Amino acid sequence: MINMPEVKIGIVAVSRDCFPESLSVNRRKALTEAYKKKYDASNLYECPICIVESELHMVQALEDVKKAGCNALVVYLGNFGPEISETLLAKHFDGPSMFIAAAEESGNNLVQGRGDAYCGMLNASYNLKLRNIKAYIPEYPVGTAEECADMIAEFVPIARAVIGLSSLKIISFGPRPLNFLACNAPIKQLYNLGVEIEENSELDLFEAFNRHAGDPRIPDVVKDMEAELGTGNKKPEILEKLAQYELTLLDWIDGHRGYRKYVAIAGKCWPAFQTQFGFVPCYVNSRLTGRGIPVSCEVDIYGALSEFIGTCVSQDAVTLLDINNSVPADLYEEDIKGRYGYTQKETFMGFHCGNTNSGKLSFCEMKYQLIMARALPEEVTQGTLEGDIIPGDITFYRLQSTADNKLRAYIAQGEVLPVATRSFGAIGIFAIPQMGRFYRHVLIEKNFPHHGAVAFGHFGKELYEVFRYLGVAPQEIGYNHPQGVLYPTENPFAR
Repeated sequence: MINMPEVKIGIVAVSRDCFPESLSVNRRKALTEAYKKKYDASNLYECPICIVESELHMVQALEDVKKAGCNALVVYLGNFGPEISETLLAKHFDGPSMFIAAAEESGNNLVQGRGDAYCGMLNASYNLKLRNIKAYIPEYPVGTAEECADMIAEFVPIARAVIGLSSLKIISFGPRPLNFLACNAPIKQLYNLGVEIEENSELDLFEAFNRHAGDPRIPDVVKDMEAELGTGNKKPEILEKLAQYELTLLDWIDGHRGYRKYVAIAGKCWPAFQTQFGFVPCYVNSRLTGRGIPVSCEVDIYGALSEFIGTCVSQDAVTLLDINNSVPADLYEEDIKGRYGYTQKETFMGFHCGNTNSGKLSFCEMKYQLIMARALPEEVTQGTLEGDIIPGDITFYRLQSTADNKLRAYIAQGEVLPVATRSFGAIGIFAIPQMGRFYRHVLIEKNFPHHGAVAFGHFGKELYEVFRYLGVAPQEIGYNHPQGVLYPTENPFAR
């Protein structure tokens, strides 16, 4: 996977001057050793400077971790810690920060060996809020060296997403399709998140595409497509045009990323795309997404943003699907009921025309876009990648700006069932506990659009912390409440 940051964490121990500095130093060394035994040693840097009640120590530590190339920070309270200098460190560090604290090691060493970091974490959190400093604090931020090492490992994907967003550019082509107000995207929150956006016309893209006619790289891209599709290569006549389009997008990215390191694309894929380009872009979108460059359909800017976040968190391809259709009663009765522990209302089909990467499909074939072909000549609708989505754990999620510029998100963990869809497109039968209630009291009640991002695995914990870090209010992060836990809008008398 490309198009995402590598995380290097600097760990800085802090010490209150009325506590033994050796407690923090030795605990830091033990934590570093525990982390490197279990995780990638190359992504953790141990700062040799212990901040002992000193702003000058803070400056020295800050310069040291910057020099070491760290882009994420762990402030480690080996004892009570100096609340001012430790929070100033997070304030002046250019990247995501985390605060954790050392647990006491032994009941036989609670005089000179007691550090009171449990207490110090309270003061740290107070000072972070006082100074409006963002920091990640785990659910229970106090632990042994081994437990704190696990906390740092959990911080890595969160940090990766936050770092990525700070240097992300979303490139869009065209306005949203007519009658797709759900893809309306107030861009102010993008800037609040540190994301840049470059808005272009489809005409600009079409002109660039035409300039790539006869590009000498096209045959090599076609060969790569043929190898990926294998026996699913049912439309070989369209591959040259698709290769031309892929090169157009990649060259546009190289020429337009500017000072940003990472890119996502929001493209307008209909209605004029087919008649002018002569194909649909779905397969190319799927290929770029498989490389770590998310491409959303229908100029869904916040869909592209959500995909990028999920890509950083999971380090894997994601997809963007319509929360599409109910599972018919006969299909449910024949293939799901009694085999899987879900009611019919807990199942639905997630679908899109053919934008899901081939690695996330149980089988795949190059086909034409059936829905578009109902109104257009079939020959201009070629280029979808169709097949049933692979079964397994998934996380359905989205980050969205409302019309009045409020950040709102949802997260729901579930699975794709190993059940044939009997349908078309890139599609799967999804099952999420209490989906029916979640659909009504989160998706509908909170006015979310029809597109949801899908990460392949359970990443709810990480995504929740990313959204919190980005400033989404906890009450604005929807999730599928378990049975018996009512939503604020749920009728307690309804059955």
